[in-house]
Amino acid sequence: MTWIQWPLRRFFQWVERGFDRIFGTAWNPFNCLGALGYFYFWVVAASGVYIYIFFDTGVTRAYDSVEYITNQQWYLAGIMRSLHRYASDALVAVMVIHMAREFAFDRFRGARWYSWVTGIPMLWLVFATGITGYWMVWDKLAQYVATATTEWLDWLPLFGEPISRNFLSPEHLNSRFFTLMVFLHIAVPLILLFIMWFHLQRVNHAKVNPARGLAVGTAGMLLVLSLIKPATSQGPADLGAVPTGVGLDWFYLWVYPLIEKLSPGGTWIFLVGLSSFLVLLPWLPPKRRQAAARVDLANCNGCTRCAEDCPYGAIAMKPRSDGTPFSHEAVVDPSLCESCGICAGACPTSTPFRRGSDLVPGIDLPDFALADLRTQIESEGARISGSARVMVVGCDHAVDVTRMRGPDVGVVKLRCIGQLPPSFVDFTISRQIADGVLLTGCRDGQCHHRLGVRWTEARLAGRRDPYLRARVPRDRISTCWAAASEGRTLSQAIDAFRERLKALRRDAPPVNTDETRSVEPEAVS
Repeated sequence: MTWIQWPLRRFFQWVERGFDRIFGTAWNPFNCLGALGYFYFWVVAASGVYIYIFFDTGVTRAYDSVEYITNQQWYLAGIMRSLHRYASDALVAVMVIHMAREFAFDRFRGARWYSWVTGIPMLWLVFATGITGYWMVWDKLAQYVATATTEWLDWLPLFGEPISRNFLSPEHLNSRFFTLMVFLHIAVPLILLFIMWFHLQRVNHAKVNPARGLAVGTAGMLLVLSLIKPATSQGPADLGAVPTGVGLDWFYLWVYPLIEKLSPGGTWIFLVGLSSFLVLLPWLPPKRRQAAARVDLANCNGCTRCAEDCPYGAIAMKPRSDGTPFSHEAVVDPSLCESCGICAGACPTSTPFRRGSDLVPGIDLPDFALADLRTQIESEGARISGSARVMVVGCDHAVDVTRMRGPDVGVVKLRCIGQLPPSFVDFTISRQIADGVLLTGCRDGQCHHRLGVRWTEARLAGRRDPYLRARVPRDRISTCWAAASEGRTLSQAIDAFRERLKALRRDAPPVNTDETRSVEPEAVS
């Protein structure tokens, strides 16, 4: 499946890089598609409540009330109708793009299958809500949608009599139909909201609100569109005539040309097959799982930092089981763990300065322990030489840092940049293993494990424990968040950082190396 994912991933990286340059990372819509979906849902809900105040159920009254909304009260209710329409279209667009992006970046398998699978019924419920909304207008488009939908449903052996008969003549249709449509148009979104809550149950620190500027900006765009091209009806429905030449909303009504092309049965087979394929996609093929994080109770004091920082909610704090005076202990659910190592980076006992005992933190990855990381850093430090030695620490999902290795550039590769405890930066610089440390990982907003870049920046800035100690010179630390395809960007960042270190070396007073090495830094608390 990588032959599909690779070009799609490159496309998203290219587009998002352009949006970053125009709007900045915080306002890049691709960085918060899910949050935008929630925002548009509430815009649709709020505008729908206002429209409902003026809507009147009935075979003739429904159309007349919508015309009043559109023409007589165009300055408010009419704008609300258009905003309701365009926000609904935007909701479909961001949901589809969000699914395509998660697929492209391979963030739908393993422990993430739950969010992917629960997102599929959400998409179909959004379509169902939109279709029932078009029925309620009861214009020529609504007549076409109602007739085609009921004929499509009649293909299933669910009803005793064909329900499409209700739309053969005016005598067969009454106001109860519109009461049913109103009920469905309200009930389906409530079900959708309930599933949206389920959708986020395994997403720790879920982002459900876009940046204020992005929310205001996109809402303003929809408002301007509502003023420039207001939503209008397509003439009253007439059951005595077959509606022709109707204009379709291709965000919601694309299935109807498909019904005419494939037949009702063929369309059912296509949609059920597509849904089944999407549900099974996380296991086609199944993701190769790595060993889950492991807790060492002898070094765990129940501080909760690992549980707070885990992107997947894979760590729970439970009552102590070993009789020590601490109240809680961390417990890892292997089925939810993605082995990113962010928990190890959050543990206060993850310090490389420990020499009196083995480097065994409270939580660690059994197949990539922090003790091994310290050994790699020391080994790379012993290999490099020169006047500006750089230690580059990267992750598996961004630029392949092994391509950056050189005579004065050491490289260490992690599962996620969030796996690196800040004390390792302190260790590398204070022990003069390298003259400077450059941290690199996924492009901001594209972090494979969602929170790795965010937590790393917060730890370096002292906003999140464990934080980088104040004694560490910040001018010897650099960051470069670059996508896997941006190797040149990282190479240029390393060159610029190397020049900065050379300038620091020229300006710095002489240092007694033996005296510096004899000082044993304190462990990070």
